[in-house]
Amino acid sequence: MVDFRASLKDAAPQPSLSPPLAALWWAAKGDWDQAHRIVQDESTAEAAWVHAYLHRVEGDLGNAGYWYRQAGQPVAKDGLDAEWERIVTALLG
Repeated sequence: MVDFRASLKDAAPQPSLSPPLAALWWAAKGDWDQAHRIVQDESTAEAAWVHAYLHRVEGDLGNAGYWYRQAGQPVAKDGLDAEWERIVTALLG
């Protein structure tokens, strides 16, 4: 997590990051559109979870709910920052 967070000072995410982690990287940088472009066509549960998070950030809770179901994750009730950290931690393993 420390290395991932430190990489936010860079101009772009590490090329070795999975699409869901790259999307979370862009989301942390404030580029919702880039983050969404990365996960919208991915078919993994991890990408669906990030997709849900992004729609929650956007305020589209109905769409977020759909993506949480696709991811097999409960709808988040905590703050956006806490959810971002939880997803990053889970995806980094």
